[in-house]
Amino acid sequence: MLDHPKDMAPIETFTGNCGLDQEEPLLFEIGRENMTGVDMEEPAPVAARLGALERKERIGLPGLSEPEAMRHYVRLSRKNYSIDAGLYPLGSCTMKHNPRLAEKMARLAGFADIHPLQPQSTAQGALLLMEELSHWLLELTHMSAVALSPKAGAHGELCGLMTIKTAIQMRGEAESRKVVLIPQSAHGTNPASAALLGFEVRAIPAGEDGVVHLDAVAAAVGPDVAAIMLTNPNTCGLFERDVVEIARLVHEAGGYFYCDGANFNAIAGVARPGGMGVDAMHLNLHKTFSTPHGGGGPGAGPVVLSARLAPFAPLPFVIRDGERLRLVEHAEGTQSFGRMTAFHGQMGMFVRALAYILSHGSDGLAQASRDAVLSANYVRASLRDVMTQPFGDRPCMHEVLFDDAWLKGTSVTTLDFAKAMIDEGYHPMTIYFPLVAHGAMLIEPTESESKQSLDQFIATLRSLAESALQGDSRRFASAPRYAPRRRLDETAAARKPVLRWSGTKG
Repeated sequence: MLDHPKDMAPIETFTGNCGLDQEEPLLFEIGRENMTGVDMEEPAPVAARLGALERKERIGLPGLSEPEAMRHYVRLSRKNYSIDAGLYPLGSCTMKHNPRLAEKMARLAGFADIHPLQPQSTAQGALLLMEELSHWLLELTHMSAVALSPKAGAHGELCGLMTIKTAIQMRGEAESRKVVLIPQSAHGTNPASAALLGFEVRAIPAGEDGVVHLDAVAAAVGPDVAAIMLTNPNTCGLFERDVVEIARLVHEAGGYFYCDGANFNAIAGVARPGGMGVDAMHLNLHKTFSTPHGGGGPGAGPVVLSARLAPFAPLPFVIRDGERLRLVEHAEGTQSFGRMTAFHGQMGMFVRALAYILSHGSDGLAQASRDAVLSANYVRASLRDVMTQPFGDRPCMHEVLFDDAWLKGTSVTTLDFAKAMIDEGYHPMTIYFPLVAHGAMLIEPTESESKQSLDQFIATLRSLAESALQGDSRRFASAPRYAPRRRLDETAAARKPVLRWSGTKG
């Protein structure tokens, strides 16, 4: 174990750097407006064509040499945490390893260099891959149609609800079916997606055991209900055991069953949602099929649809036209509700997801799901004597939920505990979500971690828990102490963000 001088005040260096962790100013502080890394001749005068919209002042961007720009972004990357650096226990996010085989496939020129406006005759390989991916997504879910175009989970939710809304309109019930049932433990995007489309959200309470009860659904369902949005396994990491009966109640009332597929990583290859009565479900490719997270661009949230909703799937979609494949980009007599997005979807994500599916096979996908559940239950069993579970000591699925009841009587909060994890070299788990658990700590280790990795993580959390219970508040009050930045006022940063540089340039 490294001997950190924890009782010593940090030594201030001349540069502000701490060893290889370098202090990095903003680009505006580094750059100079009067220089650039590229030599360009002064352009010839041109006639303005923007009228009153023409810029009157200099753009004010910082000028940088190539080494300066490169170093800036490399240094920033060192301040971030990634699954390549260590275990990433974010619950409800499934931060699993991205296999390098899939990354290699996505960089093949025929996929990486494809353009959405090139002739379809020159993109037959890409269309074939999309057809193949669609086949396996339908096989895994036991559904009838798939829309690949949604860009992320919330976009997929919107797609599924738009499909449901179209089906209801075609039945002539648009004015009478305005309600979407959503459990209180649902992802926050569920009610947001429903409200965006003009639906009224009716909350379904979770039972004391953390799952939705049939009597609560029966009390809420009626002729005004368009759909229910249920996550299974749910956001508390528990399987909704009454899912088939819940689907029956909603169907008998004339509604549709939307299943949030964020947690499909727990059941892929083991259970098929179509057999549970699901009508629509988005699949976060970046969660279940290990395509990269983040950045606002690489996500993908295909939506699978039951036979009841398949006719209303969005454009475009792939069909066979003789020996060729083509995208159906216009209604052409279909009942499609139209487009979700300008172009089809994220080609790189499709390649990675199919590579992941084919390299695992049916047995490998099932094993990954079982290992994810095993890992979460190993964490649960190893910590249950020092941390409390809000819904009792019961097995979980792919993620385990703890609350802050065990911290009662200490001066340590859930936030303090999470910040202290940073000093130990771990990204914190998801905290304060789901809202049905007070001071929630939601841990999802995924199937990617070895037993040795999990043991180290568990030992770290046990050490922190024991320090908190023994009253060692100093370990938590100032945490993190070894991060590039100390504890930030995250509430103020979210409510009063500073988005424009107004300082003096160096």
